[in-house]
Amino acid sequence: MKKLNLTWLLLFVTTFLLAQTKADQTINAKEVERIEGVLASDEMKGRRIYSPELDKAADFIAAEFKAAGLQTWNNSGTYRQEFSMITPRFKGLTCSFDQQPVDGKNVVVITTTASFSMNEKSGYEKVKLGAGLNLFGEAQKYIRSDKNYLVLVDTSYSKNFGRLTGFKRGMFPMKNNVVFVLTTTDPAAYTIEAQHEIVEQKLANVVGVLPGKSKKNEYVIFSGHYDHIGIGKPVDGDSVFNGANDDAAGTTAVILLAKYYKALNNNERTIIFAAFTAEESGGYGAQYFSRQFDPAQVAAMFNIEMIGTESKWGKNSAYITGYEKTDMGAIMQKNLEGTGFTFYPDPYTDQNLFYRSDNATLARLGVPAHTISTSKMDSEPNYHKVSDEVETLDLDNMTMIIKSIALSARSIVAGKDSPTRVKVDELR
Repeated sequence: MKKLNLTWLLLFVTTFLLAQTKADQTINAKEVERIEGVLASDEMKGRRIYSPELDKAADFIAAEFKAAGLQTWNNSGTYRQEFSMITPRFKGLTCSFDQQPVDGKNVVVITTTASFSMNEKSGYEKVKLGAGLNLFGEAQKYIRSDKNYLVLVDTSYSKNFGRLTGFKRGMFPMKNNVVFVLTTTDPAAYTIEAQHEIVEQKLANVVGVLPGKSKKNEYVIFSGHYDHIGIGKPVDGDSVFNGANDDAAGTTAVILLAKYYKALNNNERTIIFAAFTAEESGGYGAQYFSRQFDPAQVAAMFNIEMIGTESKWGKNSAYITGYEKTDMGAIMQKNLEGTGFTFYPDPYTDQNLFYRSDNATLARLGVPAHTISTSKMDSEPNYHKVSDEVETLDLDNMTMIIKSIALSARSIVAGKDSPTRVKVDELR
């Protein structure tokens, strides 16, 4: 038994040392500065959605994924995960239940049809969304379906009902239509008509894949968003919102983690590396990306957002949003024993960060999907300002954070640890 324990100890130490050596070789301040320097340069003009510069940034990330030796998603031959954004610009709506008018503020029509009309004879499945459920998780199930629905929403959701309009500010081409009505009645007859001006525009995430060895259908995701807010009002002659910390920093981390895990080449689970678009405009890149997965097959998501400055605890530290919702943070910290690095719970819970970043879509579906950050949300001096430039970042500390993410995730990537799931009733 002593020999067996010694063997396991030696194996553990050897594995850890190999992981740390590869981290030191592939993740270094010089590479961090190189990648940051491209993504946050003035030439990228702030990487605003629909801009030529955003496409230029996507091409750069794709080239880095190719250089790392990643495969493309579904062997598509391209790292660009392209999709269309459909923006229905609301023009008018009428609704009646049993010939009685319904206030338009209690109706949300999710459609990509310019002129929408339905009634009780239209073949829509009528369902009731009772109290005590996850409003947004349930709404996504209907929207992601291929069927047409009239969803009668219990008035206990009145506080958050209006937020369902976020689903129609920008969406993807749909095969179905879904109507949500906040009501206490179950009408026998109804008529709902809505008019929209439909605008279609193209966007793309950048996605690379490192197939797993023994658990190919179990996924671990590393992500960050590469878009920012573009050109704005000049401040002291500078009009470029470079977004070095927000979130070229997270994208830099994703690129270097891809190179690290490819060099290590021992992942049992399949790793997906994703740079999302349109985070600043509503998280639509992450929403489209999340639609490609069965949530039950996603073991964990490490979303990385603004890690270029010191956290409130100083160097060698970061926080994890929604830390208490799963045991993923505890697993990560266990894997960092002896390194001197600490992951803390999110200290800014009043800002609801867990549901404000690109982890949110999968988290609402139960996936242990968290965002890692160091941003001091109560006092970050360069947040959404032209001063968010590479020169304001602590690149050495950022390098240590990326290494620590790499080491902290290793047992999850290896399939040895599976974080607990998010309880889907957390947000209503």
